Amino acid sequence: MVKEKFRGRIFSSSFERGDRVVIGAWDVSPLGGFTNIMWADPNGNRTLLSPSEKHADYVSSLYSFEEIRIVPFDVKIDGKSISVKADDFAVSMSWGFRFPLPLPRPLWFISSVENFFAKMLFGTRTHGIANNGSEEWYSIRSISWLKDASAMVSGNNLGAMSSRTESSCFGFSEPPIRPAAVSLTSIIEK
Repeated sequence: MVKEKFRGRIFSSSFERGDRVVIGAWDVSPLGGFTNIMWADPNGNRTLLSPSEKHADYVSSLYSFEEIRIVPFDVKIDGKSISVKADDFAVSMSWGFRFPLPLPRPLWFISSVENFFAKMLFGTRTHGIANNGSEEWYSIRSISWLKDASAMVSGNNLGAMSSRTESSCFGFSEPPIRPAAVSLTSIIEK
């Protein structure tokens, strides 16, 4: 078994129109540093916006999408905000105070105790099985609530930031119900 580690941040928000958007900004990974977007529209159609075929193949082996688009990415991270432009998709998010979880926890703790509290408090999971049968753990290092988020697709505004009321259905886990910026290490065992 091989364990692969992705270290970075996941930013997520729902929007008034019914869209759910997740930005993955990975500083360190087996694929190098990269940013991608997972988007579920109000009809439940899931799209992966990816910077390359290699990244798209990897991510789509773990999670479910109806559409995969390889597009150029323009990413700006400034203090406590991120702006991403990926073809006709533009999203910006800003966050507030960071609640750190500085102590490393063993995988058994993440898959049991932490998974229980993540589901109960945030409506998400920290452990599960991906579509390709890989086992995955989310080792959370900090969480911040978003202060603001906006998104446009093909010039259409997705509306005000809102909490998630429906499943995004990308995979075994959901982003937190409340819009959030989460620092983490994703550990994938193949």
